Amino acid sequence: MSHCCHTGHDHAEVKPSAGAKYCCPMCSGVESDKPGACPKCGMALERNPTWKADTRTLYTCPMHPDIERDGPGVCPICGMALESKSMSEAETDDGGEVEMQGKLWLAGAFALPVLLLAMGEMLPFLQMHTMTSGWVQMVLATLVVAWPGGFIFVRAWRSLENRSLNMFTLVGLGVGAAWLYSTVALLRPGWFPHGVGHGGTPLYFEAAAVVSALVILGQLLEARARAKTGEAMRALMQLAAKTARRVVAGNEQDVPLDEVVPGDFLRVRPGEKIPVDGVITEGASTVDESMITGEAMPVAKKTGDPVTGATINQTGAFLMRAEKIGEETLLARIVEMVTNAQRSRAPIQRLADQVSGWFVPAVVLVALLTFAAWLMWGPEPRLALAISNAVAVLVIACPCALGLATPMSILVGVGNGARLGVLVRDAAALERAEKITHLVTDKTGTLTEGHPVVRKIVTAEAGREDQVLVLAAALEQLSEHPLARAIMDRADKLPLPKVKDFQSVTAAGVFGQIDGALVQAGNLTWLTSQGIAISPALGDQAKDLQEQAHTVIWIAENAAISGFIAVADPIKKSSPEAVKKLHAMGLKLVMLTGDNAQTAQAVGRELGIDDVRSELNPEDKLAIIRELKAGGAVVGMAGDGINDAPALAEADVGIAMGTGTDVAIQSAGLTLVKGDLLGIVRALELSRDVMRNIRQNLFFAFIYNAVGVPLAAGIFYPFTGWLLNPMIAGGAMALSSVSVIINALRLRGAD
Repeated sequence: MSHCCHTGHDHAEVKPSAGAKYCCPMCSGVESDKPGACPKCGMALERNPTWKADTRTLYTCPMHPDIERDGPGVCPICGMALESKSMSEAETDDGGEVEMQGKLWLAGAFALPVLLLAMGEMLPFLQMHTMTSGWVQMVLATLVVAWPGGFIFVRAWRSLENRSLNMFTLVGLGVGAAWLYSTVALLRPGWFPHGVGHGGTPLYFEAAAVVSALVILGQLLEARARAKTGEAMRALMQLAAKTARRVVAGNEQDVPLDEVVPGDFLRVRPGEKIPVDGVITEGASTVDESMITGEAMPVAKKTGDPVTGATINQTGAFLMRAEKIGEETLLARIVEMVTNAQRSRAPIQRLADQVSGWFVPAVVLVALLTFAAWLMWGPEPRLALAISNAVAVLVIACPCALGLATPMSILVGVGNGARLGVLVRDAAALERAEKITHLVTDKTGTLTEGHPVVRKIVTAEAGREDQVLVLAAALEQLSEHPLARAIMDRADKLPLPKVKDFQSVTAAGVFGQIDGALVQAGNLTWLTSQGIAISPALGDQAKDLQEQAHTVIWIAENAAISGFIAVADPIKKSSPEAVKKLHAMGLKLVMLTGDNAQTAQAVGRELGIDDVRSELNPEDKLAIIRELKAGGAVVGMAGDGINDAPALAEADVGIAMGTGTDVAIQSAGLTLVKGDLLGIVRALELSRDVMRNIRQNLFFAFIYNAVGVPLAAGIFYPFTGWLLNPMIAGGAMALSSVSVIINALRLRGAD
């Protein structure tokens, strides 16, 4: 036995595998990622069994990809939870959903009694002694703020440490100010002259508790959105074959997929998934490549043709040579592209984070100046008035309305969208959708129905349409070809004769004996190679239909043409109207398809598509999306297939047809339930309504601060004697939140 790299391990016991290191048994220091020969002595390199790949899992911020950590945590810039860069980890990562769900239950259970006690004057059955109510509110609110809501202050503190103020800085400041003021007011009511003679000093424990609970709710919704990435990854990875049939010296053996290495010969039988990317070395077949091209039509494969892992072999068995395995396969690259594109998306809260860059320090500065001014120049009791007015500034500036401005509009808008048949997976997609300039669509299943149907039957002799259909259906009922289903559906109610001696010719057609006659159904090339003549009249009709995106199946009886059947994927009835409306909205339409150029151009002409590109694979579509974005376009992508997933994720807004694959739906920000292109029009209108509503809400949130902060600081006191009681400040803060909520609810009436 030889030994690998002088480790003493028998090489015969080590199986080569992906991700290994190979070294020379004689020459130290020679190492390679692939098997081969030593460049020094020429001996075959052997696998080093002691080598281990770097198994560290890196975590990154979906908002800031340049942030990387060795473990989970939060982004020091924006406060978002970091997510794993490993595909295997991403498959099981719930994005913190379970943790946040538990926090929400706790926060809700404690915050609700605080809110009810604070409303005691309006709810007589809950009235209790003022001091007793205050202590109960303090205990429950403290539990909310310190337990489930504690992470708010942790992230707020980190934002200060990193000098990157964000939404958590705002929320931490507001919740902390409300709780601290209320606690001091409860323990030292004499410090606050506004409370004297008015039934006690007002408390704002309910603001601290309820705001904390609302923030936790927002984090739960964000975690659920991130968990969708893991679902998409699982759906993609499940497409891969689990085993392969390796052929060695004429013997076949089923082996786990991770034992396959480049150069292995693999046997693939009808109906099986192709295990890895490679090349056919023996045999021929048709392969369902719809997961790659999005097209239902199978592709004929022969010796020398490439095949793709996870696609499905249909009619024939063949031998292939493995060339790309593991992370090098097309499926793995699609997974990686989807992951990277999804991480590049920015959450909709970024506007609030940008505002916080100046809002938080401005509010703190105003509060400090207020305290100092009243302490130095205010009337007696100076300290009490300084504390009262400084707290009033902080309370009225509490970002409750700011925190509610976008979530409430999104919440109501998403619900209204569901009623209209538009499902929103990614809230940020609604923000971007109103800015779309280019709408990119797939053809099959998006503009068309996604399944072929018989559109026309042309016969050599008039009046024989049913006879030709019956002959074709009798043969096709024994075929696995997708077009066979279209013919069978058309002949559904017709009696079919029996077929004897049925045979299928790969990538050509089928034939058999029917009532003593030899009947053939297939393509023109095959039939003419059999010496069967086609009349010019029939040939011209067939050519015209092919130019209109039809596939022609010729039927012959006893070596004489009987006619042909034209099959096509029909354009959806709603597509022409939808294209017209999208053009009216100022959008440029681009069609990307894996179908042939002739079919694509025919569909494009009929619908009036601005730009048609055909015969594309997933990487081509992704490159075109990036090309459009690089040119300054805001791109919306509508698709329904696995092949569309990377482009859907890379586009500024991905729009999936609800009739499409789960992977496409999980990769898109918006999903149209009915798979109706008119839904895109509704989605864009919804986006514009929601964003208009958000801007209105932000105006309401800030106008209260613009008016209330100067009033709370006592700037009008020398002229009018006005001071803003912290209780009034709390009321104004609540009113701003109510205004935001009422305005958001108006979206329920949008059509």
